[in-house]
Amino acid sequence: MKIGLVGAGLMGRTHAAAWAATPATLAGVVALEDGAAQALAAQAGAVVYPTLAAMLPHVDVVDICTPTYLHAAQVLAAAAAGKHIICEKPLALTMTDTAAMIAACEQAGVWLLVAQVVRFFPEYAAARHMVARGDIGTVAVTRLTRCGFKPARQNPQSWFHNPAQSGGMMLDLMVHDFDYARWLCGEVESVYARHIAPRFPQAAGDYALAILRHTSGAITHVEGGWAYPVPLFRTALEIAGSAGLIEHPAASSAPIGVYLHATEATDVETAVPASPLAEDPYTTEIRHFYDVLTGRAAPRVTAHDGAAAVQIALAAIESARTGRAVRPQEVTA
Repeated sequence: MKIGLVGAGLMGRTHAAAWAATPATLAGVVALEDGAAQALAAQAGAVVYPTLAAMLPHVDVVDICTPTYLHAAQVLAAAAAGKHIICEKPLALTMTDTAAMIAACEQAGVWLLVAQVVRFFPEYAAARHMVARGDIGTVAVTRLTRCGFKPARQNPQSWFHNPAQSGGMMLDLMVHDFDYARWLCGEVESVYARHIAPRFPQAAGDYALAILRHTSGAITHVEGGWAYPVPLFRTALEIAGSAGLIEHPAASSAPIGVYLHATEATDVETAVPASPLAEDPYTTEIRHFYDVLTGRAAPRVTAHDGAAAVQIALAAIESARTGRAVRPQEVTA
């Protein structure tokens, strides 16, 4: 299997390192910055191509690690060439684009795998497994936190700072937890959000809160921010159910804690024994995608999952703009 990597920035380098842990070969690299492409290709023994079109005849899979506003055109080009595709999150900036991308891949008969990597973090995957198994009963309230520093903070011209190119923090960052919340608690019925960026456009950072109401009756609180000083980046999860609590506190590398209502048959507290640092989650994700592409596994995250996460994020953005709760289904463009 020959992999063609599009993008040689941080995520491109991360994916390249992960592919090295599989039997696949990183055969080609395309990037806007020639120096970055040359350095990554030299390290991997790959060929640098001037354009995606030039690389397509020489690869089997296209791995897209470019800014979000470029995803749609690149996915459509790869699908037209009959290539399987891995695309970094968020899948696209609009529902119109996500629908076109999915339709093109389905028509071409190729995979479109979305890199929603939180599903592959051991503590998040273990928590979801325990919920699905019924360990804490019926989930009532979930709290998810993802806060770090603003990307490219020294470069005000960066695409990260342009909502027309990145979608802003609520799409680029919080989409991780919107996807996880849906994976954990099911479809989202409505979203209510508050966001400081529209109110304080000159603020150095960004911060938002969103409340998701699921069709199951569960409620998820999502906190996201680009407001911490470098190098802080913290995530946390807490899942409260009718029979217990799962938690993984912010800045903790310890196994997740599981607190069950005491009965004669159960301990008051148990914990997942494995370290959450057993393997880099990006490597776990790429290994899984390799297994999907070779027919060894069904995808943990599908293109439709990626599109649903974008729709929830866009609903949150609309809610913050209007001050009202928004149903994801209302967001169609």
